[in-house]
Amino acid sequence: MHAHRETNGTHRGTDEPGGGSGAPADAGLAAFNALPADVAAARLLECLAVPRWAAEIATGRPYPSVAALRDAATAAGLAMTDDEVVEALSRHPRIGERPAGPGRELSQSQQWSRSEQGGVDAGDAVLAMALRAGNREYEEKFGYVFLIRAAGRSGAEILAALNERLTHEWPQERSVVRRELTEIAVLRLEKVLAGD
Repeated sequence: MHAHRETNGTHRGTDEPGGGSGAPADAGLAAFNALPADVAAARLLECLAVPRWAAEIATGRPYPSVAALRDAATAAGLAMTDDEVVEALSRHPRIGERPAGPGRELSQSQQWSRSEQGGVDAGDAVLAMALRAGNREYEEKFGYVFLIRAAGRSGAEILAALNERLTHEWPQERSVVRRELTEIAVLRLEKVLAGD
């Protein structure tokens, strides 16, 4: 559900959010490390609506590098409880649906969701219909919205992943969802560091 088209969510061994090295990441990390605790927690909740995760990352500051922050965010995300996974899922729109309507102010999280779903071509009626049908089937089977880190994935790739994940049972799928939520959170955290 989340596509930003900038990276595939893998760490490229550098400290800059975009994969390079230099001052922008250092400045973003320094600014993040210097935020008041409540402001840092609020920014983190925009990345992942799990208060324990946000508090853990906020209290872990200062981070010596973006890689250390990314690693801490990943570890804390993968440690989400089942209840935290469900709560986080409730904050995400369906794949192919845009959060809120025109003329309404969007939260930072909603703005990110809107831009992240850019890989889903709203003009492709066949794909849109298949995604709607797949979303319905997924929700009927699991009781939750289908969630995927869509960064770097086309609409067709998202649909293929949706169809494959429909073959899972909930224990397996819950692990996949936990990983996807974590990847989305880390990508969004990189946006926070970049000043987005």
